[in-house]
Amino acid sequence: MSKQELEPSEREAACCAGLSAPLDQEQAAELAKLFKALGDPVRLRLMSMIASRGEGGEVCVCELTPAFELSQPTISHHLKLLRQAGLIDCERRGTWVYYWVLPGVLDRLAAFLTTPRPAQATA
Repeated sequence: MSKQELEPSEREAACCAGLSAPLDQEQAAELAKLFKALGDPVRLRLMSMIASRGEGGEVCVCELTPAFELSQPTISHHLKLLRQAGLIDCERRGTWVYYWVLPGVLDRLAAFLTTPRPAQATA
């Protein structure tokens, strides 16, 4: 059966298989906030360094700062923006601050960026 022979609803399902519903205004605003925070190369690298510790992993700011040719206040500013966007959180322990990725945030971004793949035909 060709696509022309399908009923309109079947034709739409065949051509759009795997697509999810478009974002509503609130969802788009929330995701835009996350992507805006990641839109800076320094913040993207910081996020990568923190996320590379794995789930539940933490990284001390003392490990992040030497990776950049930026002042400590500038690194702190970028970390603050990542925190405000809801990507990471932190805790002060004595002199140092430890950062971690908030649970589920990377999965949420990945789910939005992942293109649904059609089911594989079996022979």
